[in-house]
Amino acid sequence: MKTAIVTDTNSGIFPKEGRLLGIYSLPMPLQIDDRTYYEGKDISVSQFYKYLVQCPAVSTSQPAPRDVLALWDSVLEEHDELVYIPMSSGLSSSCHAAQVLAGEYGGKVQVVDNHRIFLSLRDSVLDAKALAGAGCTAAEIKTELERSAYDSMIYIGLDTLDYLKRGGRVTAAGAALGSILNMKPLLKIEGGKLDACAKVRGTDNCKKRLMEEMGKSIELFTDRGWDISVAVADSYLDPTSSGGWLAMASSTLFRDDVVHCPLTCSIGCHVGPNAFGMAVSRRLMRKEMNSLPWAIVYHRGP
Repeated sequence: MKTAIVTDTNSGIFPKEGRLLGIYSLPMPLQIDDRTYYEGKDISVSQFYKYLVQCPAVSTSQPAPRDVLALWDSVLEEHDELVYIPMSSGLSSSCHAAQVLAGEYGGKVQVVDNHRIFLSLRDSVLDAKALAGAGCTAAEIKTELERSAYDSMIYIGLDTLDYLKRGGRVTAAGAALGSILNMKPLLKIEGGKLDACAKVRGTDNCKKRLMEEMGKSIELFTDRGWDISVAVADSYLDPTSSGGWLAMASSTLFRDDVVHCPLTCSIGCHVGPNAFGMAVSRRLMRKEMNSLPWAIVYHRGP
């Protein structure tokens, strides 16, 4: 039984990098000035953030059903079945749409809703790949991923409230007041839902608070005896700031195994440039994948 693992670029795994991993990834569509781009295909993450700064008309959308079906059909030409792992149903309707489409495949397509996005979603995709390599069927992989769905946490600190204002998550007055007071919101993504965690004055204090919350989550997960994955991400326009965030996270948490990658466009639309985040996830069974060239897999592009 040949079981394929399929995701979308919300996971941070783009098609080119997915080929290195043996994972299929569907590029997510982006709307910029009434033109459609596809994440990781004809626009890089760095290009996206440049557009985001310059153009107010930037948004993400779910993949067209024809694109999903075309990828599935292509994959099934070489595999007996596939596991499709899209972003959380709590953040997008694309998961439910995929579940409906999968009904036409007689069980050959298993759609996983494990309530994750981006860094934690990426961890689920890698777990799925390892489980498939261990001989698990698509249905078994779906069960395992959904069983561990809530075993992750993401924290994101914002440089500005402007992009939350664009998305209607804060009022114009609230954004203006936050700017005057230099308030930096700290968000958390748990169980596939984006919520406020804290409001902190100043970027340095926001980073400090993020590290404190992250430390608590890591301690909670390790106390449960879990093998964990820790990752940092950002949308810094300056590579030096990006590298500084990774160095700070690694030294503060006393870890030398921290994965670093840019914030994907689906999150970037809401948080804007110069945001910074961290995630911790329970790792099911993929220690053999720790030697993968992450610096190649997760790149900022031109």
